Amino acid sequence: MGILLKAGHLKCYKDIAWLLIKYGNSDLVKNAGLEEVLTRQEQTANPAANADELATDLEKLGPTFIKLGQLLSTRPDFIPPAYLTALSRLQDNCAVFPFTEVEQIVVTELGVRLSKAFSEFTPEPLAAASLGQIHHAVMRDGREVVVKIHRPGIREATIQDLEALSDIATFYDEHTKAGKRYEYRVILEEFRKSLLDELDYAKEAHNLATLKANLEEFELIVVPSPVLDYSTSKVLTMDFIPGKKITSITGFKLLDIDGAPLAEEVFRAYLKQILVDGFFHADPHPGNVFITDDNKIALLDLGMVAYLTPHLQEKIFQLLLAISEDRADAAADICKEIGTAKEKFDEAEFRKEIINLVHAHLEKNIEDMNLGKVILGVTTAAGKCNIRVPSELTMLGKTLLNLDQVGRTLNPDFNLNESVKNNAADILEQRMEKTVSAETVFRTMIDAKDYAEKLPGTLMKILELAASNKLRMRVDTIDEAVLIDAFQKVANRITLGLVLAALILGASLLMRVPSRFIIFGYPGLAMVCFILAASAGFALIIHIGLYDQKAKKFDE
Repeated sequence: MGILLKAGHLKCYKDIAWLLIKYGNSDLVKNAGLEEVLTRQEQTANPAANADELATDLEKLGPTFIKLGQLLSTRPDFIPPAYLTALSRLQDNCAVFPFTEVEQIVVTELGVRLSKAFSEFTPEPLAAASLGQIHHAVMRDGREVVVKIHRPGIREATIQDLEALSDIATFYDEHTKAGKRYEYRVILEEFRKSLLDELDYAKEAHNLATLKANLEEFELIVVPSPVLDYSTSKVLTMDFIPGKKITSITGFKLLDIDGAPLAEEVFRAYLKQILVDGFFHADPHPGNVFITDDNKIALLDLGMVAYLTPHLQEKIFQLLLAISEDRADAAADICKEIGTAKEKFDEAEFRKEIINLVHAHLEKNIEDMNLGKVILGVTTAAGKCNIRVPSELTMLGKTLLNLDQVGRTLNPDFNLNESVKNNAADILEQRMEKTVSAETVFRTMIDAKDYAEKLPGTLMKILELAASNKLRMRVDTIDEAVLIDAFQKVANRITLGLVLAALILGASLLMRVPSRFIIFGYPGLAMVCFILAASAGFALIIHIGLYDQKAKKFDE
């Protein structure tokens, strides 16, 4: 049964089918009914393509596929290592769209002419990415800003691509073993939400303001402030921060920078985001991390963020400590608690994978250690052993992977494990402070007030039920019906045993009583009692052997 082809999705079907054939999934294309959307030339594509070509092909197919490739670069659980490396280098640098369209979008969104809102607006963009374009501008009050503008029609095109990808993911899940194991529809839904959030610049403005407030205590970290009055879902205006990408800093420039404190400051800032705030910048690749002109670190592009529940924060904190201290068994226990076991979950194999992963990490040299790889390795082991881990864990692994690269660029001797252990006490203290904060205490007081108001009424109901002899208590630890039924069966069998014993005893006594009724040369009445007792005894043995054994197997 193939995919129900939709006319509006034909181009996307064609692109996906071509990729599947080129990278060795021609059988799936045939089974899905996608051959009809391909030309003969595309159907005979060379399947011997390499990993680097995949990144290039995704860039050609447009923004949705570029972002999909970036997502796949964080999923070692179902992408081979060579492809992970290639996709991790995937860039979303795209062609520039005309300034006339930039001006039209800004004027439409802000409701004011460009010359009225800004004293200067540079027509040439600073950067052109897959989802938007960035221009330098100066506001009327002299404030230097950058303006980020949606690509024309990008949201509509992205939604259409996502719908077609959803059809493919559904087919994969229903017709392939890999789909049943990895649940591509779930992954795609997470991708869809993340991508649509990136397309909402109003959310990014909120993210910037939140992160800036959360990191105020870090003097060496800079986050641009959004200009909310000049920002909408399609236009984002924020402070211009002069500087360069960390990857573009040459060795001579790095000699002028004291990289060790910068690397430590960046990692401390992320530990606070992840383990204290529960809100972190999830895309700190070197292109989004700048060295400012005054030698500080600027965190840019808050389109991709992640939120962590207090429970998940606690487990991640325990996991990071367990990994950094080489407590492999504890790390395996925590990973199991974080995940949700699926059918055919292989716990023994999962524990073995996690233990080997942690030991291998600690045995490496400082230059080769990478905590992000370990976290992503956990997701790989989870996929192999049928346990589902939260998508936030994958985002955390990607974040730590990028963060490690940033740290080593600033300080080649940066040891992420030592930093985790050194900051553990401070993080724990901040978590305790957050737990007993004024907001938490106030919320607890409100809950206590509600409980106190409801308590008298609850007590009155209990007393009324007790007074009318209607109070009942249900204990779920023991199934009373099953227990009573078992006792009844035991009593019935004891009674039957006594009756059979009486029959046998009576038969033996009747053997001495002379009788004209003879069976097999013995008194007939005695033989009848004996036959009845023997038959009933055999029937009881057969019943016990059949039904009691079945019940035992069922319980197992």
